[in-house]
Amino acid sequence: MKRVGISRHGMGGHGAGLASRMAPLIALAMSLGAPAATVPEVIEAGNEWLVAQASSQDRVDALGEQRRSLADEYRTVLREIEGLEAYNRQLERQLRLQGEEIAILDDSIAQATTVDRQILPLMLRMVSALEQFVALDIPFLPRERAERLQFVLEAIDRVDVTVAEKFRQVLEAYLIELEFGRTIEAYTGAVDVDGQKLEVDFLRVGRIGLYYQTLDGTQSARWDVDTKSWVKLPASDRNPIREAIRVARKLTAPNLLTLPLPTAGDAS
Repeated sequence: MKRVGISRHGMGGHGAGLASRMAPLIALAMSLGAPAATVPEVIEAGNEWLVAQASSQDRVDALGEQRRSLADEYRTVLREIEGLEAYNRQLERQLRLQGEEIAILDDSIAQATTVDRQILPLMLRMVSALEQFVALDIPFLPRERAERLQFVLEAIDRVDVTVAEKFRQVLEAYLIELEFGRTIEAYTGAVDVDGQKLEVDFLRVGRIGLYYQTLDGTQSARWDVDTKSWVKLPASDRNPIREAIRVARKLTAPNLLTLPLPTAGDAS
């Protein structure tokens, strides 16, 4: 049997380290009764063993890195799950609150429907009463007032107008009529006198007096509520009526007006 002597000095420090790492291989070979190997064969076997060890270590490192990556991914997924659970809890709370609001709105809609059914007849009665009031009132601005009432009635019949808007328009018509009672107004119009249509200036003083005077100032008259007709006025009333018309049109400063009014006996 050949014996191989390996010099420590001949192989150097690297060889010594390699020999120490290869000692298990050599011992295993000798225990099996295998013939002694040459130095190159031993070195080649050691290199193969080292490559195998390095490859195993690489696989171990790769598995460790994969484990760490999976652990990081797992923690990330856990955080996402926690966030989704918190988000779901918030959505559930919002849905619960929205459900309560829907219930309140449903109740309000039911009540509003009841109010609508009650307020519509009320508005119709209010407009009817206003029509009667205008018909019994002194006949000033008849066309304008009739068109306003017609507009309100048409608005009540329209389905695209809200109940609130309908009621607002009814109240606005009432407010306009109320305002007539505390204002003075002059406007131009036509009046039928003895079968002849004349262009005149009308003068309204609240609701207590309605007058007209022809544009040339030669004729004046007062509306009589009892007879529902015009009563001609004497020439002495022409200048006061003319002055009152100028005041109503803001052509002169307000002043004390002297106008013929129905007496208490006439009113009764």
